[in-house]
Amino acid sequence: MMSVSYNYEGKIAVVTGGSAGIGEAIKNHLIRAGATVVVWDLNTKENPDDAEYLQVDVTDRINVLTATQSVIDKHGRIDMLINSAGYAGPTMPVDQYDPDEWKRIIDINLVGVFETCRNVLKHMRNSEYGRIVNISSLAGKEGTPNASAYSAAKAGVIALTKSMGKEFADYDIRINSVAPAAVKTAILEQMSPEHVQTMINKSPQQRLGTVDEVAEIVMWLCSDECSFNSGAVFDLSGGRATY
Repeated sequence: MMSVSYNYEGKIAVVTGGSAGIGEAIKNHLIRAGATVVVWDLNTKENPDDAEYLQVDVTDRINVLTATQSVIDKHGRIDMLINSAGYAGPTMPVDQYDPDEWKRIIDINLVGVFETCRNVLKHMRNSEYGRIVNISSLAGKEGTPNASAYSAAKAGVIALTKSMGKEFADYDIRINSVAPAAVKTAILEQMSPEHVQTMINKSPQQRLGTVDEVAEIVMWLCSDECSFNSGAVFDLSGGRATY
């Protein structure tokens, strides 16, 4: 298999949720390409790697504002923002869902993306350059049974991405979304085994995706070669997606 390489020397990237799972894979790919990566996560590493870490709650407006300014003060700009922070929550029918838990899932997965984009885009507008990739989910396109909050939040991420892509079309700012089906990460541990197996069974490839497969498409979406795509949704579903 031919390997695709990117050169992101001198680029400043922020990755939310970059301490584990998909976000960590994206962080590692960006670092290998030479980017300076700042991870925003509630969980920061005790033994940091080649990334910088800021403890950030993406649902906290002041926290996100402060973190954004911290990166700007140190590095002068933010070239890339990858929103990977997420929370699946439990799976159950909507009439059994705890309203507070439902709201928490919406806040982390959707409101968090709004807060990070709102703050970072102010600086990208000034520099007239940027790449934003929002990690959504196939659940946001299809609506997964017993995951109403997660499905609704990820559908919101897709619509938000489309809206922002149009708003910033006159700049060299490209805002896109990736919608994976089930990917093998620790977030699946929040779901019942039966729910996970149902998702696998729906895939024509009969398997989970990998974090590296997600990271590879994100790398292209962060590149200057991604020039005529904005407000777009890219599926990673093993053939499951139908539209």
